[in-house]
Amino acid sequence: MRKVRPALLKGFDQEFLPQEQLQFNALVELIRRNFERFGFLPIETPSAERIEVLTSKGGAEKEIYALSRLAAEDDDEAATKGALRFDLTVPLARYVAMRERELAFPFRRYQIQRVWRGENPQVKRGRFREFYQCDIDVIGRETLSYLAEAEIPSVIYSVFREMAIGAFVIRINNRKVLKGILRHFDVPDEASTPILRALDKIEKEERAGVLAELERNGLPAKSAAELYQIIATERQTNEALALLKDLAYSNETYAQGVEELGKIVEAIRLFGVPDRAFAIDLGVVRGLDYYTGTIYETKLVEHPDIGSICSGGRYDDLASYFTHTRLPGVGISIGLSRLFARLKDANLLPPLARTPAEVLVTVLDAGSLERYLRIAALLRAADVNTEVYLERAKMGKQFEYANRKGFRIALTAGPDEFARDTVKVKDLARQSESDVPMGELVTRVKQLLTQKAH
Repeated sequence: MRKVRPALLKGFDQEFLPQEQLQFNALVELIRRNFERFGFLPIETPSAERIEVLTSKGGAEKEIYALSRLAAEDDDEAATKGALRFDLTVPLARYVAMRERELAFPFRRYQIQRVWRGENPQVKRGRFREFYQCDIDVIGRETLSYLAEAEIPSVIYSVFREMAIGAFVIRINNRKVLKGILRHFDVPDEASTPILRALDKIEKEERAGVLAELERNGLPAKSAAELYQIIATERQTNEALALLKDLAYSNETYAQGVEELGKIVEAIRLFGVPDRAFAIDLGVVRGLDYYTGTIYETKLVEHPDIGSICSGGRYDDLASYFTHTRLPGVGISIGLSRLFARLKDANLLPPLARTPAEVLVTVLDAGSLERYLRIAALLRAADVNTEVYLERAKMGKQFEYANRKGFRIALTAGPDEFARDTVKVKDLARQSESDVPMGELVTRVKQLLTQKAH
């Protein structure tokens, strides 16, 4: 029989060893737990959507994985071909538009699922064609309080504080402030996109390169230099607010943005986010024309090369392509596959708190299998994850298996122990062992697990 070379498709190659998968799963559960702590409800949407749904809000068809076989087999002549979703926001828009009569507004949802994007993968930078996103959004009907924008940083703070991957800063800005600044420099709205793209390169490129790009896109040299200075200079939050008020550019969009930013900062503090964990950063220009209010980017202080670990913002109308109802919202996304890859490379992944099975029941006497199985059942009934070693092997090999797989406790019993109704309990980390009466086994095992957990 001809052998097939075991290999993965480029961009679909984030595959883990079991211990790494456990670490990834632990981060998923940590994020889920924090999302639910703030009252967000879970939803899932299908992996594939109609392609006209995915392209409704500007999704580039060349980056979308179309399902050509589905199109060929579809008997509905009115139906267009399907495609794999490239993000979770567009499916959310479709979901809310279809179910707005059934939902309670403000609608607070979280979604943790895979997405697929037809772009050039860069594994070293954590960019894949198939990856997990973890999103939250708060969607209002017709209106949405600015307090929803202020609450988002408290969710981000809760997630990454518990993740314990180092100091981080939630950088915030406001799209109206940016638009107002550009209007002051006589940049019309329709010409703002290339200017914002140039400003978005401030952290990645030299000053001269950014200035040259600003000038190529129509800004006079003096204006380009002044704009660069405003955007690129790092400031404390109160300093940034003072600067924006001092500039006092005379256009309504700017004034509205500065007022909103001030209110958001005050409210973020009310939500309990310390000043060290967030800051106004005029260099946050993400979202181009999609976001309309507050925008967020979160970065690790000591590892800025990892890039944004969480981003998002406020938008005026989520589902205008699907319904006449105005549905303003605010949300953020954690690209978990990319984040996990970068944290792994930087040795920043938090250690596992526990393995799925913490106790291994070794088998010394194959003729006493029923006794070993009863021991395991007793522990499982007490909510202690337990595995029984079912292969015939010497004790040395069984203990080698226990250490390699990461068990915390190994139980051993032979004819002598069964005669005394005891079990040998071995703490694998401390390499200590004791005889424990069967009636005290659950209590003793839980004591050891609690000691190790702390």
